[in-house]
Amino acid sequence: MKLDVFDTYATHNDGKKMHFDVLLPQGAALADAQQFALQWLQEIGIQATSIQLDSCRFCHSESAYPEIEQTLNSRGYAILQMEGCPSPIF
Repeated sequence: MKLDVFDTYATHNDGKKMHFDVLLPQGAALADAQQFALQWLQEIGIQATSIQLDSCRFCHSESAYPEIEQTLNSRGYAILQMEGCPSPIF
């Protein structure tokens, strides 16, 4: 499965910053990535005051890890947590 990666930065209402990727099936729209980013933040109890997204596409095809592919199939998106995020939540 080919993925589109949306590099995402969110600022909490307390000023803390988070960096995570929204992973979507290839061809997804930026609006979809933003919607899923907001949905995920609400699910983990974080109210973001701002979100910035940039579409990043790999220059080669690569299969998703089985866990990511399973999450994409069940939820429609996956989150790859990086800086300032809580413990990994899939």
